[in-house]
Amino acid sequence: MNSIANGASSANRTHIGFFGRMNAGKSSLINALTKQPAAIVSDVAGTTTDVVKKPMEIHGIGACTLLDTAGFDDASELGKQRVLASQRAAEESDLAVILFTEAEDGLEEQWIRYFTERKIPCIGVFSKYDQCNHEKVQERIAQLEKKYQIPFSVCSAEDPASIDELKNTMIKAMRRGQTARTVLAGLAKAQDIVMLVMPQDPQAPEGRLIQPEVQTIRDALDRECIAICVTLDGMPKALASLKKAPDLIVTDSQAFRQVHELCPKESRLTSFSVLFAGLKGDIEYYAESAKAIDQLTPSSKVLIAECCTHAPMEEDIGRVKIPRLLRKKAGEDLQIDVKAGVDFPEDASQYDLIIQCGGCMFNRRYVMSRINRAKEKKVPMTNYGIAIAYLNGILDDISLPKGENND
Repeated sequence: MNSIANGASSANRTHIGFFGRMNAGKSSLINALTKQPAAIVSDVAGTTTDVVKKPMEIHGIGACTLLDTAGFDDASELGKQRVLASQRAAEESDLAVILFTEAEDGLEEQWIRYFTERKIPCIGVFSKYDQCNHEKVQERIAQLEKKYQIPFSVCSAEDPASIDELKNTMIKAMRRGQTARTVLAGLAKAQDIVMLVMPQDPQAPEGRLIQPEVQTIRDALDRECIAICVTLDGMPKALASLKKAPDLIVTDSQAFRQVHELCPKESRLTSFSVLFAGLKGDIEYYAESAKAIDQLTPSSKVLIAECCTHAPMEEDIGRVKIPRLLRKKAGEDLQIDVKAGVDFPEDASQYDLIIQCGGCMFNRRYVMSRINRAKEKKVPMTNYGIAIAYLNGILDDISLPKGENND
């Protein structure tokens, strides 16, 4: 197994979901693709009870995570929960592989519609081709390709050549639906001086940098920028040592106010959270939604949505600092709920505002599914960095990523 695939953050991998009826061959197909027993295979229907995730590298796609889901026709006692888990996997899939059998395709059609309506690349697969009537399957594929306007493939988990053909179909589908997104989109170019202000307070992990910092440094290097990393305390001396002001200063959102005061007028200012708002979410919706903060009253209800689950520390940004700023503005009785991980409400209409974290632990597809859920209920949704800038009255002075990340 390629060490790069195993070392890459899950949020930065391409998520490929495998969906189909019970015993359609999803687990066998994933085992054949990974060349490892990543998923349990059995003739007993309903063996896969929760989503199984397997990282691997596919040349032409890169580091990816294969999602093995429960059968979407599961009518057992736990069936509803299993199907719900599969639906959550669908929300984070960058590519959907729908397995077909010789049974009717009514359920398959519902899932294909789900993906195509959301412009998620999708392919159909007859995975037990060695057990099918080849002539009938080929006739049916011609009908289904015309009906759904997606590519179809035939393969057998026992036939390596057909697995390679499936990979090629997956690669082509991803290339058609892929949009390259970068952290510093529209904000930095070669030879620009990019200063990264990274407070090393008690919340900073010991001995390492957090994911947004790492990705921003990497993007700056890829663009051939001159990257300078400093702490908040070291920022004044670093600025004084430079012959010219940095072209861009990127800070932790928690230090927005202090860094804004120190920022030279020639420099653009943004934060890691704002950068990830552009990388992972809908930054225009986030910025527009921040205005809803002015409409909050003591009887309003706000959701703080964190992507990662962690043990909160003193002065935690999502559980302490942002709520403190919100209550200072709207009143101490303002109700604030905090939900972490995948614990996000199906119906967001109960909230007057949702504030999403940077989203570094989830892929963009999943973060966008949350945003779309909020939009459907006409609930404003912003993110940590945008909200903090707005609450400090400096959002108009903040540079937002643009250009390259426009869909």
